[in-house]
Amino acid sequence: MKKLMIFFAGAVCATSVMAGLYGDTPTDKHAWAVHDMNRPNPKKISAEPGVPPSDAIVLFDGTQESFEKNWCNDKGGPTKWKFVNGTLESVARAGNICSRQTFGDVQLHVEWQPPVKVSGSGQGRGNSGVFLLGGMYEVQVLDSWETDPDNMKNPNYADGQAGAVYGQNPPLVNPTRKPGEWQVYDIVFHQPIFDGDKLVHPGSLTVFLNGVLVQDHWELEGPTLHCRRTSQSKPKGTKGSIQFQDHGNPVHFRNVWVRELPSRYANTTHGKFLAKDADVMALRKEIAAKLFAKIDLNNPRKHDVIAQIFEVFAYDKDEKYVAAMKRVCEPWLKEISAWDKETAVQHKGELFHVRNAANVLHRNKVIDDNCTVRNGVNAVIKKYDLK
Repeated sequence: MKKLMIFFAGAVCATSVMAGLYGDTPTDKHAWAVHDMNRPNPKKISAEPGVPPSDAIVLFDGTQESFEKNWCNDKGGPTKWKFVNGTLESVARAGNICSRQTFGDVQLHVEWQPPVKVSGSGQGRGNSGVFLLGGMYEVQVLDSWETDPDNMKNPNYADGQAGAVYGQNPPLVNPTRKPGEWQVYDIVFHQPIFDGDKLVHPGSLTVFLNGVLVQDHWELEGPTLHCRRTSQSKPKGTKGSIQFQDHGNPVHFRNVWVRELPSRYANTTHGKFLAKDADVMALRKEIAAKLFAKIDLNNPRKHDVIAQIFEVFAYDKDEKYVAAMKRVCEPWLKEISAWDKETAVQHKGELFHVRNAANVLHRNKVIDDNCTVRNGVNAVIKKYDLK
């Protein structure tokens, strides 16, 4: 981040952030300004190598307890999958294994192992799948070790190989390991977004296989099906189970954890998907009220008070804030207009502080060319050619 020079309380100081007005102001679709110091900071978590992040939900940690507690069949009953040496093992004709807890948008980590000895070809080699949102979207699990186009010992269709969004998009590359070796998926899933029955965004899958990006924010065309193209349809709900597929092969899974990502359905105060003008304005009014409550209108440092009220204007120009500005600025403008050059130079930091705040609002059309404060300050700066 670049170092920024700001004027505050008549003195020049160097800092890496700037309080008050700085970036573009809030809009109808963004309750926050750009680089807004009033915007809540993210929660601090711990993330150490080899262990789930501290905010992760661990669905399988290699214990019998987590297997029985967190996993079931598609009816909610006990699964016929096996717990074998700290892993989940698929069982032929047992059906998919499903997480009891349901999820919407997630970051998912899962490690999987095709059989040490695989037979057959194509889709018959260590076949399974990782399903999101209750089985709607599949990232393929398969032994794809010998599907290199220059050494094609195991012919297979590209959109059905390991790392594929099944039936839709092949992986960018094939970083799979040999049969019997553990493979690692890190998946970021965003469900489709609907406003009523209108599709706003189709949803997406980003997939890393063994640390290599194989799906780069693939926008989902619809549910993933065998042999069929689909269009994006509205899910029955905004959450569903995570599932691993039974495809008749003894595939193993371990180290399964998820991080729930903030639902874009819940975000109506900033961004482009479901931002609602009324919700944005309600939050802006709330922020303005909190900022205004902290202002001491009797503070003798009137330039500070004026800059603070300008910051309030960025969120809301309620009449009471305009009245407060008028009360403070009229005597201050009268005072600075009477300054001689020596006094103006001595207090130029105060002038620039107010001018810079006013310029941000003017650039964003919060105030117009007739703003008394901006014009008054600029007149003094121009009069004495202050730099």
